[in-house]
Amino acid sequence: MLSWEERRQLVKTANLYYIEGMTQEQIAKKVGVSRPVISKQLQKAKEYGIVEVFIKDESLHTVEIEKQLEEKFQLKDAIVVPVTGGSPELSKKAVGQAAANYVSKNLKGVEKIGISWGTTLAAFVQEYPYQRNEKIKVIPLVGGMGSKQVDIHANQLAYELAKKMHAACSYLYVPAVIDSEELKERLVSMNDVKSVLEEGRSVDIALVGIGNPYQPNSILKEVGYLKEKDIEEFRNAGAVGDISSRFINRNGNPIEHSINEKVIGITLEEIAEINLVIGVVEGIGKKDSILGALNGGYLDVLIIDEETASSILC
Repeated sequence: MLSWEERRQLVKTANLYYIEGMTQEQIAKKVGVSRPVISKQLQKAKEYGIVEVFIKDESLHTVEIEKQLEEKFQLKDAIVVPVTGGSPELSKKAVGQAAANYVSKNLKGVEKIGISWGTTLAAFVQEYPYQRNEKIKVIPLVGGMGSKQVDIHANQLAYELAKKMHAACSYLYVPAVIDSEELKERLVSMNDVKSVLEEGRSVDIALVGIGNPYQPNSILKEVGYLKEKDIEEFRNAGAVGDISSRFINRNGNPIEHSINEKVIGITLEEIAEINLVIGVVEGIGKKDSILGALNGGYLDVLIIDEETASSILC
């Protein structure tokens, strides 16, 4: 138990620090003790309930979710974006904005950025601020997606991001998925394709989206890469989603399906070796897909909407 005198001193110190706004150094000079003594008194004031700290901000809830995600999935960072009552488009925009803010502030020492494809990554590029980063080069991590929805292709996103950064850019002028493994091998042996894939393997940051082939609005279905028979085969193979058009199961392992052998882009194993892989994802329909990516250890940073983040912690 504290004596009356001890308690009075703790209250006095806490009042000077929290109410009057004095620094620990100023308080120490005022009462004639060292700064570490004041620090210990403030800590003791918390332990005895003299001081209780409350954070009054709606962001506190998302910060707690971020901490849980980081601890559960061994992430370097998690950014949970509060989105309430908005449309999927507004949710994507908010997540894209958070990703743009995060990346733009974490470019120290970065020379090469890799980017995959998808609507959420397109939102990230759209929200990215104009800034000068002439020393950076942007590289697509997977081939193009055909003639439909070209605005979300890796090549287009790499070009748009490089333009905003005033940076250089490479292009991977091949489809994302090839009809046969034989044709794929011929294409990846071409010097232009081989050099871009080599660049992709050595990027400092990789930005990836996560897809769910079972959603009604699956982009891979819309552009014609997946047919109904493929979807049924994916179910039988245990697929939960894809990262850069590479399909995985709930444990994050590549599924046994020929489509994974026909993709032109860096492999899942190569993605896992990149120094910093940032997953930018939105939508509760992708819950199982995100869990597969996290269980596989492919992501270092996850930027996600609050509803979906909460669902994967359940």
